[in-house]
Amino acid sequence: MHEHILIAEDEKDIRESLSFILESEGYNVTIVQNGIEAVDQLKNSNFDLLITDILMPKMDGMKLLETTIQFSPQTLVIIMTAFASIETAVSALRKGASDYILKPIEFDEVLIRIKHLLNQKQLLLENKLLRQQIDKRYNFNNIIGQSKSMQSIYDMVKQISSAPTNVLITGPSGTGKELIARAIHSNSDRADKPFIPVNCGAIPENLYESEFFGYKKGAFTGANSDHDGLFKAANTGTLFLDEIADLPEHVQVKLLRVLQEKEIRPVGSTSSIKVDVRVLAATNKNLLEEVNEGRFREDLYYRLNVVELKLPPLSERKDDIPLLVNFFIQKYNEDLKRKIKGVDNIAMKALLNYSWKGNLRELENIIERAILLCTSDYISINDLPSYFKTEDDSIKQPENFPGNLSDALESFEKQHITNVLNKVNWNRAEAAKVLGIDTSTLYRKMMKLSIKMENSI
Repeated sequence: MHEHILIAEDEKDIRESLSFILESEGYNVTIVQNGIEAVDQLKNSNFDLLITDILMPKMDGMKLLETTIQFSPQTLVIIMTAFASIETAVSALRKGASDYILKPIEFDEVLIRIKHLLNQKQLLLENKLLRQQIDKRYNFNNIIGQSKSMQSIYDMVKQISSAPTNVLITGPSGTGKELIARAIHSNSDRADKPFIPVNCGAIPENLYESEFFGYKKGAFTGANSDHDGLFKAANTGTLFLDEIADLPEHVQVKLLRVLQEKEIRPVGSTSSIKVDVRVLAATNKNLLEEVNEGRFREDLYYRLNVVELKLPPLSERKDDIPLLVNFFIQKYNEDLKRKIKGVDNIAMKALLNYSWKGNLRELENIIERAILLCTSDYISINDLPSYFKTEDDSIKQPENFPGNLSDALESFEKQHITNVLNKVNWNRAEAAKVLGIDTSTLYRKMMKLSIKMENSI
């Protein structure tokens, strides 16, 4: 142990006995006789815990508590008091003390309380660091994409993040719906509050209410203590309901009430609890179609769908693949302690030419696998799954593609558009349909890529 504890106590026997016990347990201990000396120590050193008597000369324990909160807010405070002053101890708890102990001191009890408090502090610190890592990872600036469709998503996220509005995020599986939800949360005024993700399809039907709203002790067999539900856990923060279409109808009714009334009633309770939770929901299904088929409540649909963000599949944003590949390489280089520099031209063309039915999730998994298997500086076609290998001559000839990723993407795009035009006898309207773009976009791309009109038949 290396925790540093400060003891402020004017009675020498208590001060030295407590110091001896704590040092024998491995704590680093500093002792002072009064509040003034304690403040001097707090200003010059970092302490994990302050143990102070209430009644001391020069500065009492209450004043020392207030000063500690001002100068060293990360320091936990335990108040020592006689039984007759227990009301003062309770007042100290209200002002920010972490705990109190009664005199005469039971040293075993003191050790248990100190260990509990310091463990709690460590958990809070770890949670804070984890939240910072998550916020960094899911910060808006780390969402990758320069395609027109993703730029539109970015603009919308910027507009809606600061509002408390409910948001419905739709798109095929693996398109990054939770990533967008975390970006909205991280850029909102709730960023330092909880972000609670839940997969609605993974909760057993008979547990929805107790998981969402909590329950009281004795509410049902096995309810041996009170349990906070997901809404209470997310209070003041954000609750992300993934696969929202899988909610049973009876839970949909209760969820609608929570969104309207902003309060929950735990199972087995006769009273409601106010909650302040922003709800972000996501689905890979057509929720309006679910409404029309009677599987999803229309009123809940409109309550959730104040703003809808439709995420495109990766097949519709292939411009972003080189950027995403680079991002995942950096991520897994760090996670797997590797030093892969990039992807060679043959492998990149194979990645660009793939259908990506699993979207971002599939791409990430493939890059992680490739980094594990890669034995050189660059990922090659041999590091990709076997179904990426092809007898296509153009893939066998890396000289057809430049080394720069942007140029390689442009070269591939030109070849692909030309191939499609050839297949439809240069019918540009038909080619635009095949490519999934409008005719004016096709014309602009042909001009940009120098695809000559005279090549048409």
